[in-house]
Amino acid sequence: MEKSVSLLGKRFIPFLPEAEILQAVQKVADDIARDYKDKVPVFVGVLNGAFMFVSDFLKYYPYPCEVTFVKLSSYRGLTSTGIVQTLLDLPDHVEGKDVIILEDIVDTGRTLQELVHMFSNKNVRDFRIATLFYKSEVYSGEYQIDYFGMEIPDRFIVGYGLDYREQGRNLRDVYEIKQQSMINLVLFGKPGAGKGTQAAFLKDKYDLKHISTGDVFRYNMKNGTELGKLAQSYIDKGDLVPDEVTIKMLQEEVEKAADASGFIFDGFPRTAAQAEALDNFLDSKDMKIHATIALEADDEVLIGRLLERGKVSGRSDDQDEAKIRNRFEEYNRKTAPLKAFYQKQGKFHSVNGVGEIEEITDRLSRVIDSL
Repeated sequence: MEKSVSLLGKRFIPFLPEAEILQAVQKVADDIARDYKDKVPVFVGVLNGAFMFVSDFLKYYPYPCEVTFVKLSSYRGLTSTGIVQTLLDLPDHVEGKDVIILEDIVDTGRTLQELVHMFSNKNVRDFRIATLFYKSEVYSGEYQIDYFGMEIPDRFIVGYGLDYREQGRNLRDVYEIKQQSMINLVLFGKPGAGKGTQAAFLKDKYDLKHISTGDVFRYNMKNGTELGKLAQSYIDKGDLVPDEVTIKMLQEEVEKAADASGFIFDGFPRTAAQAEALDNFLDSKDMKIHATIALEADDEVLIGRLLERGKVSGRSDDQDEAKIRNRFEEYNRKTAPLKAFYQKQGKFHSVNGVGEIEEITDRLSRVIDSL
């Protein structure tokens, strides 16, 4: 096994040798054989990643069977919604038969969703899902995984059919990307919670790039950029700026700071749909959100802070208590599903936002240092 391999400027280090991979393949074949020895299942390999797995699996499977393939592709356009397109469709002969999907890897489950949909009107007798590698910690759990070779942590891997931008599939062993110590955070809290103040301290302490959505919007519109003009066109019509426009602005900011040790996203996402769009965009860059941190404080404390701030800032919405409470209600309504989204991923952290600035910074730092 090579000490490391380089693909398109990325360094990958050893993760699994071929011998262990083949043991996992045989485990899947043995488990399925016990259940289907008296039947003739149709194995459906998912291209491109599963071609090696399917080939070796069939060598271990001892009973009569059929095999076919489907090919799916995740389209990652500007909206980055993870739309799955079918490039090679199912044959018609699967009706009334026992079908077993053979996946190379199951992580988020987006591809499985499309596969289940594809088979929903095929009138198959039995439908099972098998995968060589299973990332249980990030799988949504929407569909049962009936067979798997081994559970693996949430790491980006290549080899044995798996690719990095179409390269590395021919490697006999599996390698993981050598990650730099990058930290990507989402910081949110009600108006007056101190997000801007704390982001400034965390930015300097951890060498992070602070991306405030409000600042990014103001910059693009003030400077008349193409994205700024596009956003302004929606605002002028009284429409909300679509998420894909905001994502494109964030993408430009991320790409400007390619050497940063990580990012603090402030003001985005604000909804679960935006959080999913952000996840998909970061995934396309081989990045992810490591933690979302909510600065929590009693409403009455925050109202007092905002009213004091309003005396200095001159902002009308910081001087009217009724308007402040309406902003809090809107925050609660929008943030509840966002909180649930990140709790499901095990990435949500709540931090007490009341106290001296240094105390709050220390609480936030303890969360970040534990990641």
